[in-house]
Amino acid sequence: MEAPETAGRLDLRGTPCPMNFVKTKLALEEMGPGEVLEVILDEGEPMRNVPRAVKEEGHRVVRVEPLDGGAAFSLFIRRGE
Repeated sequence: MEAPETAGRLDLRGTPCPMNFVKTKLALEEMGPGEVLEVILDEGEPMRNVPRAVKEEGHRVVRVEPLDGGAAFSLFIRRGE
């Protein structure tokens, strides 16, 4: 399956919670409804918290791809209305 076309990309590996969510939220706010943001996160706490928080904000995680053997993940988040 092909990755969705993205309007932006954030590499937040090494960024602690909650700053990774704050940076993701700010990037999404600058995008138009329906646009996709790719966010790269570390495994563990970032992957537990960021997807849940963006869903609570009304956005949708449309794809998750493991990177570096599962040490990081690429999330594709579609901005809500």
